[in-house]
Amino acid sequence: MAKKQSSQILNLVTWFTGVVVSLAVAFGMINGSLTVPILNQVPYLMVAVGWIVVITTLVGAVLAILQK
Repeated sequence: MAKKQSSQILNLVTWFTGVVVSLAVAFGMINGSLTVPILNQVPYLMVAVGWIVVITTLVGAVLAILQK
């Protein structure tokens, strides 16, 4: 029983870390402090990709919470 609870806590921490990192990268792309050279060639593409990452991360987080 203790191993199962420990595993669930580790899964929660891993999931939370992934969400935070995804959002940090996305907002870095939106603010312009993080760029990808190929995507940066087209105006506003980095901002659009950043918002896509934010939206998909939040939708994924909500779906993961609702599934449990």
